[in-house]
Amino acid sequence: MRKLGLIGGMSWVSTAMYYDRINRIIQKDGQKHGRPMASAPLLIESHDFCELYGLREEADWKRAAGVLSESAKRLEGAGAGALIICANSMHKLYEDVAGAVGIPILHIAETVGAAMQAAGCKNAALIGTRNVMTESFYRKRLVAHGVDLLPPNMDNVELLDRIIYEQLMVGKATRDAERSIRTIITNKEQEGAKAIVLACTEMNLVVDVDANILPVFDSTRIHCEAAANWLLGADLPG
Repeated sequence: MRKLGLIGGMSWVSTAMYYDRINRIIQKDGQKHGRPMASAPLLIESHDFCELYGLREEADWKRAAGVLSESAKRLEGAGAGALIICANSMHKLYEDVAGAVGIPILHIAETVGAAMQAAGCKNAALIGTRNVMTESFYRKRLVAHGVDLLPPNMDNVELLDRIIYEQLMVGKATRDAERSIRTIITNKEQEGAKAIVLACTEMNLVVDVDANILPVFDSTRIHCEAAANWLLGADLPG
């Protein structure tokens, strides 16, 4: 089976989610083919999130690009045939990291956009960290798949940033956070959104993806499914 490299550590919670979900998909496939002990051949490099937290200035992002690019090179050198970055926000650096290696990197927003296009979803609200919600690097890839995105509400941006960085990224899932995000989703429905994109890996700690007032496209779930499918022999999207 192919080997997949995971550039993790944008929180240990995120890395753990990816490891668990990809392995469960591989095991489920193995059970169908008489291999109940099947697991995913993964190469993982996890980082100290203190080095990659609160990036604001251009110099900060440039430093982070160097950290992730070196990580990608090490994973490629260890035998990975493809890579994934286990964080939505760090895809701001996708071009830098992809340019540092000779193997493909599965872009999270491309997998989400493809899933939305396949489902016929043409209108949605995007919720995640500040840079994901307000900058173009993520939004433009969904738009390219025919999805019209509601503009971000800056009050929501501030609230979500606090919930994500102060709670979810350290593994906390509070009732207050759950209620706050449920309210945001309800408001987005009232504003005309037909679906929600969860563009934060850890957000499914407080959002029930399968029981919500709107269809929810969970970036973590979709990214992991695409990665597992590649391990099982499928082509990479795009």
